[in-house]
Amino acid sequence: MNESSTNLIGYTKTDRWIFSAVCIIALLRISCIWLMGLMPQDAYYYFYGQHPALSYFDHPPAVAWLTRIFTTIFGRHAFAIKLGDTVVTMLTVWTFYVLAKKFLSLHRSWNALLLLFSTLMVTILSLVTTPDVPLMLFWTVSLICLYKAIFEDKPQWWIWTGLAMGLAFDSKYTAVLLPMGTVLFLLLSGRNRRWLISPWFYGAVVVFVLAISPVIIWNVGNHFASFRFQSSERAHDIEVNWLDVLGVIGHQSAILLPVLFFGICYYLWKALRRYGLRWWRVPDKELWLLCYFLPLFLGFFLISPLYWVKLNWMMPAYITGIIWVSVWLGKRWLRWQYIFSLVVHLALAVEILFYPVPVKSDDTWAGWEGLGEQMQQVSSNYPADFIFSADDYKTSAMLNFYLGRMVYSQEIIGKRALEFDFIGTDLNKLKGRNALFINSLTDVNDDTDEQAFVKELQPFFSSIEQIPPIVVKQHGKVIRKFLVFRCMDYHPPEHSN
Repeated sequence: MNESSTNLIGYTKTDRWIFSAVCIIALLRISCIWLMGLMPQDAYYYFYGQHPALSYFDHPPAVAWLTRIFTTIFGRHAFAIKLGDTVVTMLTVWTFYVLAKKFLSLHRSWNALLLLFSTLMVTILSLVTTPDVPLMLFWTVSLICLYKAIFEDKPQWWIWTGLAMGLAFDSKYTAVLLPMGTVLFLLLSGRNRRWLISPWFYGAVVVFVLAISPVIIWNVGNHFASFRFQSSERAHDIEVNWLDVLGVIGHQSAILLPVLFFGICYYLWKALRRYGLRWWRVPDKELWLLCYFLPLFLGFFLISPLYWVKLNWMMPAYITGIIWVSVWLGKRWLRWQYIFSLVVHLALAVEILFYPVPVKSDDTWAGWEGLGEQMQQVSSNYPADFIFSADDYKTSAMLNFYLGRMVYSQEIIGKRALEFDFIGTDLNKLKGRNALFINSLTDVNDDTDEQAFVKELQPFFSSIEQIPPIVVKQHGKVIRKFLVFRCMDYHPPEHSN
């Protein structure tokens, strides 16, 4: 058998192996829609959807549209929320493939699709509700529209670009980097600089502003609370820590998986050696891809020693980043990527089903439904009591979802409570009532800090007594514990008057 025949057989076996891995990963993701419990983020953005508004304190409104649509159709169920995430993410994967084909051969486009599909990033987007879910879709659609306007010379597509970018901004403020990337590309590309003086370009700007007007109107009406929260108020948390760079490398290599992440880093290094700062030597299409990749990717790395960069912040960069690097990543890289991916997804499935490694954080899917069931019984003993928690939003949002009633957050004790502060609650209407306070333990074996927290409640109630805690078990093992206190005769904070 000659060498070419051997290679052909090797590729055939690789193709079959990758196809099998893709099917297994897809099946695991689909199964998790029904098997994985609700995350606090899911419940919080469901809370958004139950309080319709032009925008919200933490984020723009698109994620609220998503949760509201799917829970209206399928009911107040965890699977309805996760199904919405999965449907939108699969649309993102499909639009990514459409975009990839504009830059790559059919074979390379398929490889790019497989690289994206293999990532833990797609799994997170499919199963955890965040503003990134609609952002990634509208980000990709924006790039398709923009490609048609610039490279296919169809100026009418600038209008669709403005609308798509507006919807991306209505998903998350990160999308402001889309128009910034566009201007950057047009400034750097001598051949396409003419668009900067085109009426179509300014038409896109007008449509963009109209599309984001709900967010602007909400902010104007609320003293720019959301804009301030996402900009100047975050600046107060700046603290120099060079080790945080390693943390960003760690979580980005986790969501992309190490093969793809370090493959991107390696070829970026090669590109830097090839072009240096001579950007005019970069082909237009490659320059275009890099303008929507490098500002996010390198920008967040640059600020990481000063501010903790969350794992989802760089996600939009990888739409064009993966297409760009797919020019060089071949079957060998893809095979190792899927080996990592399959191992990671199987381990994740075991964790979701059996919970062998406890998560010492409220950012977990485990035990919340059990809390809801037991809290129904507890609250039935005290039907006139209102319910609240004080961990920003997590326990309160979860109980809102599972109890189907208003559960308050830490606004009850005069602390800022994110979106809970913007739904029109009049705390004076609760004056004199008794309450049930729920405190989640991040470590089921250590309640010292949470017991001490009761001191912060005392100025707002005449008396406080602890009642039996809620304990949630799985496979006979305690996985979550919630302290429960009955608080008598509520006195609202003075600023609520």
